[in-house]
Amino acid sequence: MGTNWIPGAERLGAGKIGGAMDSPNRPPRATWHTTESGAGDAAFDAVGRYLRQISAEPHILYDPTTDRLGQFGPLNQSARALRNDGATRTNRTGKVNVQIEVLARAATPFTAYWKPGKNFRALMAALRSWGIPDTFPLALAGRYGEGVRSRSVWLGTAGHYGHCNVPGNDHWDPGKISPHALFAAAPVGKPAPSPKPQPVALAPFPGAAWFKRSPRSPLVTAMGKRLVAEGYRGYASGPGPKWTEADRQAYAWWQRKLGYSGTDADGWPGKSSWDKLKVPKN
Repeated sequence: MGTNWIPGAERLGAGKIGGAMDSPNRPPRATWHTTESGAGDAAFDAVGRYLRQISAEPHILYDPTTDRLGQFGPLNQSARALRNDGATRTNRTGKVNVQIEVLARAATPFTAYWKPGKNFRALMAALRSWGIPDTFPLALAGRYGEGVRSRSVWLGTAGHYGHCNVPGNDHWDPGKISPHALFAAAPVGKPAPSPKPQPVALAPFPGAAWFKRSPRSPLVTAMGKRLVAEGYRGYASGPGPKWTEADRQAYAWWQRKLGYSGTDADGWPGKSSWDKLKVPKN
């Protein structure tokens, strides 16, 4: 299952724009549009309102100059930004058809001046989560009236398409954007391996008699910090470095937590409970 709601994207509208896909067994795709408008926050807000007013919402509204990202509806349902191709509802073609409106003009490809950031990378990660490959199966249009449209490719090939590639539509957006720049802005790489946890040297049990001498030691502080880490909240100050009645009460809490009772939970450390506390060596 792919990502339905992109982390970090603003919710635009009520969160429901279309319905189920007509052909979920067909390959997944993304369709790129341009709004033929300026960019910036004022344009983002105005275009978002306008698309809702005319019921022509895509899934995504993206500002290439600020990396602002908004989402109208879940990616697993249809959008409303395409015309039908006869009886074929192009909005509902494929496992998903994620439609992205970019605040830009087709005549000035946005990949020549944009400033993609973490939100663009989140968008690309969501597209890839649905199995959409980093490829444009059809050539993009360089001017009005151009557009390579193929019903067989559109219906049968996964990938990224421009509005100019969709059968039944006559727009030429998003213009001659650079596929290389588009994909390079959100590179796919293996995550760095998590560092292997280093073993922690544990302090050996110093013996019950050691504590009864009310020692002052970093070991008392280390013990108290471990008790706090385990959930003890009774220290008024400290813990440590000197063993006091407060530490004995804290340790009694630990013994009771382990299931001890009576004289086995009197607050004086024993080896078994000490080993379970895993106090680090100073």
